[in-house]
Amino acid sequence: MSFASIRIITDDLEGLVAFYERVTGQRAERPAPVFAQFSGPGATLAIASSATVAMLGGALAPATNRSVVIEFEVADVDDEFARLQPAVEDVVLEPTTMPWGNRSALLRDPDGNVVNLFSRLQPA
Repeated sequence: MSFASIRIITDDLEGLVAFYERVTGQRAERPAPVFAQFSGPGATLAIASSATVAMLGGALAPATNRSVVIEFEVADVDDEFARLQPAVEDVVLEPTTMPWGNRSALLRDPDGNVVNLFSRLQPA
């Protein structure tokens, strides 16, 4: 078995695609009008319209996540955080060095999902 992707279901496909294009600095792959994805080393982030899961009878609900963090490792958290300002409307945590040594900034995407931009600090 191999891990394929994390998929976010949304009622605002274009808004989320634009947000993640800003965050990742890359254009989304758009194989269908109701679907987009960002592929990179290690993982794929997929974003799909709620129309793609209509047959599941409400098993998935857009903009209701409170348990998953979408993480991007970056070279410099402070630089990335500054680059994304003022486009980010909801900052959960400004750049902070965490007790375990990573430097992180947490923000919410337009659907309220928490996004962690982090970098591993080099030992002193």
